[in-house]
Amino acid sequence: MLIDTHSHIYSEDFIQDRDEALKRADESGIKKIILPNIDSGSIKHMLDLAGAYPNLCFPLIGLHPTSVEDDYQEELEAIDYWLQRRKFYGIGEIGIDLYWESKFEKEQKDAFRYQLRLAKNLNLPVVIHVRNSFNQTYEIVKEEQDGTLRGVFHCFSGTIEEAHKITELGFLLGIGGVVTFKNSDLDEVIKDIDPHHIVLETDSPYLAPVPKRGKRNESSYLIHVAQKVADVYRLPLTRIAEITTTNARNLFGI
Repeated sequence: MLIDTHSHIYSEDFIQDRDEALKRADESGIKKIILPNIDSGSIKHMLDLAGAYPNLCFPLIGLHPTSVEDDYQEELEAIDYWLQRRKFYGIGEIGIDLYWESKFEKEQKDAFRYQLRLAKNLNLPVVIHVRNSFNQTYEIVKEEQDGTLRGVFHCFSGTIEEAHKITELGFLLGIGGVVTFKNSDLDEVIKDIDPHHIVLETDSPYLAPVPKRGKRNESSYLIHVAQKVADVYRLPLTRIAEITTTNARNLFGI
């Protein structure tokens, strides 16, 4: 059994074959899928899917950093609204993304800090998005860490130093398709990290692993990530599945 800790399978990319994609995931041993939110525009699609597959799909609520603009306060109000009305399994995905531009860096930081505090108040884990922003993101998490903050740095592809900083804060590393890429050294980085500090993810429809690289990613492809991670640690696939599934269950309470 595997848990995909990060999948946007509710997105329009799956409009033609969503049910089939979920069936393929189940047949590949992926028995739980965590659904991170993007912004107010994605909530309904995400909740509709979680409602249709309550034992398979588990929703998070949060404002993605690339959706932070001038109206971000209204977006945060939408998150507060939904948190009062139904159960969510975490706050995410949240963070700082300076890849495209830094115009809203201050607003991203404000929104990130606000959502970290929401998570602490509600005793929920966070799913953190980092892109061209590790130092800024790490410093805010470090400042807000009071011993109760927990979560995952999703789609980790950083250095061994960054990996250790994350685990020392009590956070997990989300490992996805990048670990299978020939031009990535992520396999060498995670060799030095205890597998009890990692969870597996697809980030579908993005970042499909080898041998599916270049195609639309989906949760069933998590098996390729799991096999690569098992090879890195020289452990049986069943053992990596057991460890990472336990890590995910403990983090999200599923």
